[in-house]
Amino acid sequence: MFRRKKKEEAVEPAASVETPVAEETPEAIAAAEGSTSPTISEAPAEVEPASVAAENAAPAGDTAAGNAAKSARARGNRVQKVGIVSSDKMQKTVVVRVDRLVLHRKYRRYVRRTSKFMAHDDLGSTTGDRVRIVETRPLSARKRWRVVEIVQKAAK
Repeated sequence: MFRRKKKEEAVEPAASVETPVAEETPEAIAAAEGSTSPTISEAPAEVEPASVAAENAAPAGDTAAGNAAKSARARGNRVQKVGIVSSDKMQKTVVVRVDRLVLHRKYRRYVRRTSKFMAHDDLGSTTGDRVRIVETRPLSARKRWRVVEIVQKAAK
């Protein structure tokens, strides 16, 4: 934010501005002593911000995982789920079944709950494949997920 000027700074006339005293640097001290060793003047190295350094260190290949990593850095953390493809009857769309275990409140036992997600698939996964999906913008009326990786191919 902005720093307010103190009253002393605001009322100082321009004529009473003091010139800064030259500080003695190691080069100036060496020159004054008559040293024969050469002096090297180094400019401070520029430091990259962490976000720029992270983008430069991104994977060079155009893989789906690399693109997902770039988009995750650019747009924050997106929800990722791992599930099994239950249907691949559509073109470039698969239905992914995601199972999770939920603790039953009354019986204190774990119950399996299943959710089905429609995901956009450019990788060509088939029924039975274990895939990783990531949330994305709405691609159609029911499609809000994208396949980023085939974790395990189905046994044939």
